[in-house]
Amino acid sequence: MNKPKVSPKVSASQTLDRVLVLEMVRVTEKAAVAASKLIGRGDEKAADAAAVEAMRRAFDELYMDGTVVIGEGERDEAPMLYIGEKVGGAPGKGPKIDIALDPLEGTTITAKAGPNSLAVLAAAEEGCLLNAPDTYMDKLAVGPGYPEGIISLEKSVTENVTAVAEAKGVAPADIIVCVLDRPRHGAIIDELRGLGCGIHLIPDGDVAGVIAVTDEDTTIDMYMGQGGAPEGVLAAAALRCVGGQFNGRLVFRNDDEKARARKWGIADKDFDRIYTLDELASGDCIFAATGVTSGSLLDGVKRRRNGTMTTESVVMRASSGTVRWVKGEHRIG
Repeated sequence: MNKPKVSPKVSASQTLDRVLVLEMVRVTEKAAVAASKLIGRGDEKAADAAAVEAMRRAFDELYMDGTVVIGEGERDEAPMLYIGEKVGGAPGKGPKIDIALDPLEGTTITAKAGPNSLAVLAAAEEGCLLNAPDTYMDKLAVGPGYPEGIISLEKSVTENVTAVAEAKGVAPADIIVCVLDRPRHGAIIDELRGLGCGIHLIPDGDVAGVIAVTDEDTTIDMYMGQGGAPEGVLAAAALRCVGGQFNGRLVFRNDDEKARARKWGIADKDFDRIYTLDELASGDCIFAATGVTSGSLLDGVKRRRNGTMTTESVVMRASSGTVRWVKGEHRIG
């Protein structure tokens, strides 16, 4: 895999110090290791619960005053890592950090031993991550190196593909687009195939799908489609660190979802708003992920005959433009 080359985008932060950046990898590692014990066992809930519990315990070891702004749901829906929960080992003393997380991005993937399941989190200074409600989001992403504003959810599929193809110096038929394999994307897929585009369909895990546009080895140029809004913020945090462009627009299926959005600070006037990358994740931020099952971004957890297991993680920071690929070896407890 070609490791992304990036440059600093924002000034260094005193809140997100270097030690905390590396400690975030420990959090995703522990969630991934816990979930890996349930790979292929067919039990999505058990795999998710194991990752959630391990991640929650790991946060308590960090010197920070953290708040979950994107998590497992509201208090009445989740026993831990719910939206609004305080995490970290230094409440009222440590740096104030907002956390967006998905302890197991790809529960179905893990249960079926499919590719690309991850333990994921993003951390930012207080107030720098959009408190996205648990709704759908229309998403459009492209990797670094293109003119600003080249993509837009206001444009059609054909217009976006054509713009990227022209900037890349190729025909629209040479563009490869990643799309979540869902019936709701039938019209998008038909329009892409009408252009002759290659389509990389993924069964789940759209955080990895969005990040794939930043890696030339995947050959994926664009990401299109509708997925979870929380995952959109996580993906935006990653792109803030490695470059690229992202558009997101919340999608509401009923009045209950609109009410939940208002609860987390989304005004009615913003219900149809197209959010750009910096509006979803601003300031300095950290993105960390550890592979649970192997995929295009990371290798999954592997158990060795010598009584150890290995993990592969990535941690990125926006202020420095640093991307670290971390291989860990752990004793099996």
